Amino acid sequence: MTKTLTGRVVSTKMKHTVVVAVTRKYPHARYKKVVMRQKKYKVHCEDETVKVNDSVVIKETRPVSKDKHFVLIGKVK
Repeated sequence: MTKTLTGRVVSTKMKHTVVVAVTRKYPHARYKKVVMRQKKYKVHCEDETVKVNDSVVIKETRPVSKDKHFVLIGKVK
């Protein structure tokens, strides 16, 4: 089953690649406080129509390069 994640575009400086930051919230195991963690993914973007701070949906795929394992599906309104 492939992962589908929602995140925010952080960088569009590379050719056919955007960097997307995905933030997740989860309760801490001992203290039960909600903790936020952020991870950045390099995402393959063929048409390069997204800009910085756009909310996007990405999907896991076969490796496109050494670091890229996700493909851009589209923008979130």
